[in-house]
Amino acid sequence: AFAATVTEDEIGCGSVVYTAKLTGTSNSATATVTIENYDRLSSSYYFSGSEVSFFLVMSINYRYESPQILLDFLAYHETIKGQSQLTINEYYLDLRMFLRFIKLMRNDMPISTKLEDIDIKQIDLEFIRDIDTSDIFDFLSYLANDRNPNPDSPAPDYGISASARARKLSAIKSFYKYLTVRTKQLQENPVAELEYPKLRKSLPKYLTLEQSSKLLSSVSGANEKRDYAILMIFLNCGIRRSELVGLNVTDVYEDRLRVVGKGNKERFVYFGTPCRKAIDAYMEVRKNLILTDNRALFGSRNGNRISVTAVHRLVEKALLQAGLDATQFSAHKLRHTAATMMLSGGVDVKTVQEVLGHENLNTTQIYTHIENTELKIAAEANPLSKLDFSGESD
Repeated sequence: AFAATVTEDEIGCGSVVYTAKLTGTSNSATATVTIENYDRLSSSYYFSGSEVSFFLVMSINYRYESPQILLDFLAYHETIKGQSQLTINEYYLDLRMFLRFIKLMRNDMPISTKLEDIDIKQIDLEFIRDIDTSDIFDFLSYLANDRNPNPDSPAPDYGISASARARKLSAIKSFYKYLTVRTKQLQENPVAELEYPKLRKSLPKYLTLEQSSKLLSSVSGANEKRDYAILMIFLNCGIRRSELVGLNVTDVYEDRLRVVGKGNKERFVYFGTPCRKAIDAYMEVRKNLILTDNRALFGSRNGNRISVTAVHRLVEKALLQAGLDATQFSAHKLRHTAATMMLSGGVDVKTVQEVLGHENLNTTQIYTHIENTELKIAAEANPLSKLDFSGESD
């Protein structure tokens, strides 16, 4: 017999992670976790003594909890705009929190009421119409000062980051744009002129060539060929974790990968000979694997398509084995590394934009500020750089 406790947590990317801890007398068991109102469940697990921890990443079925006006908005972005399930989930989570907050402020209920306990199913157009700019400011103030992202922490840290607040404001702006411009259900848009929170500009962290080489040479273990191929793809192609997880065997061509990125947009990403050799070595292993989704290029130890969580763990493991700081680097930092290496190798920024799948060139241009060898050479070539005024008399 196993006892299960399931908790819900919002994480930075907008997904919902359910952690189910099943406690029993054996370190191997078959357990079923049933969670209502959610579908397309994927899981990975590890054993720790007599406790089995399942990390369940859910694809949210928002239809059970959303008011019709929110359902219509989500359906528009899913069917007309063709946006990914992850983007739809993010919209849902952000707008659900926003509407719960507004309802808490409006209704006669204790201010201590948890947002998670507030039902928004009955919210209609009139409720939305009554929301003004002051309500939006109150919500943003709550996010900045009162929102506790880790309620179970012994030392609560109130307030979420500016980037997280900006994402939620972006969802609200999209919602009101849909209601005012797309469907013309509203005349007034209370967020039309609202500015985004000021974000701290920081250059992306990346591995040096020496660190990248050290990372690759440190790979070992039962899944060595798989892990090595994954790291090579990250460092050579600069694809996202979600894009790697979504790769199928049929997406591998002689010198390129077919990648499905944000908004279900497809692109081809080319790779070099070392990456080709790494993939070929892994394919010798892959052809002997039988997965629940046998289209998947990369599988996990439990026979499923590899998950984003599993990719995060294998990158972290490789970083530790290489003696690198796993708190400073991640799978996404390998994407930064690929972009930086391309630019320092002479690839123009427009090409790098296409490789990375960035919709906006400004997103790619941040990498041009990291290292530009030609600018350094130009600075050294300036005749003034060769003059020494240190001994000059008054």
